[in-house]
Amino acid sequence: MKIVEKFISIDGEGPTAGGLSVFIRLAGCNLKCIWCDTCYAQEYNSFNEELSVNEIVDYVKETGIHHVTLTGGEPLIHNDVKNLLSELSKVVHIHVETNGSVDVSEYRVSEKVHFVIDYKLPESGMENEMCLQNLATANKNDAYKFVISSESDAYKAIKIIKEYNLENTTQVYLSCVFENFTPKELVEIMKKEKLNGVKLQLQMHKFIWDKNKRGV
Repeated sequence: MKIVEKFISIDGEGPTAGGLSVFIRLAGCNLKCIWCDTCYAQEYNSFNEELSVNEIVDYVKETGIHHVTLTGGEPLIHNDVKNLLSELSKVVHIHVETNGSVDVSEYRVSEKVHFVIDYKLPESGMENEMCLQNLATANKNDAYKFVISSESDAYKAIKIIKEYNLENTTQVYLSCVFENFTPKELVEIMKKEKLNGVKLQLQMHKFIWDKNKRGV
């Protein structure tokens, strides 16, 4: 499998934010969001090493960390990812960070595999690529993430959250494209719309390290 980088850090966002995790970042993405903050992983040939499933599992075991964040790019477009998830789930819990364009149902190979699913809003340029089936099947062990780039994005996120009852079926997180929309503005909308079942998240790693630093 084509690996852009692998490292130990804290999860910067999502349900396990602040906890240690082994990050495995796979190369290649089927989307090109306007505000993407991991452009270096978009191309399938932008990898630094190729590892087999067994080599990845061995690396994770050697770290002594009990949680894996599988990310990209888009990890679910890799041919052997289902096997990787099956083997990793024998030794650790896994969060799969997926861009929302792939139906996650066939990758639910273990109760230890959970999904952090993006819904790409209009200003990402990729909303038409979203797999709507995921909105109907996400559960309490998963999470839906909306990255907000404007007030209109925020209200589109609210529309989707309400239409699919996400506040009651899964965990919901809102975050900002910092250059375009501030957390303060987003909190005001959350208050106005009484989003009781929704959480604001800040990308913790971008406050600890430089926002462009890799491998953290």
